[in-house]
Amino acid sequence: MDFDDGSRDFSAEDVETIVKSNIAVVLNDAMYNGQKTNDWSNSIIDSTLKGLQSLNRPFKYIVTVVIMQKNGAGMVSSASTFWDATKDGLCKVKWENGTIHCLVTVFGLSLQVDGTVTDE
Repeated sequence: MDFDDGSRDFSAEDVETIVKSNIAVVLNDAMYNGQKTNDWSNSIIDSTLKGLQSLNRPFKYIVTVVIMQKNGAGMVSSASTFWDATKDGLCKVKWENGTIHCLVTVFGLSLQVDGTVTDE
């Protein structure tokens, strides 16, 4: 697998740009509808994974989406990781409109082991 120089680092900025764009496409004009949340989540996940793949960086990605009706209730999200903080990364993107809270979390797990990229 060939990767460009400088592309071996997890870039939260690049990930955030991809996620925000995909959320906007799916939810920008949406009103909360519990029957559509599964489709919205799947659309955001699919398009985010395609965008991350197009970065051509040596990472496995995990994407989670929480869509919640905005009704005054609180929402707390936490993540704990046991990884190589110099290679792996995490990006959380919060988004909301008048009726929806959305939280997308992307975990990037490096395929590099001691300077080499493993084929998987």
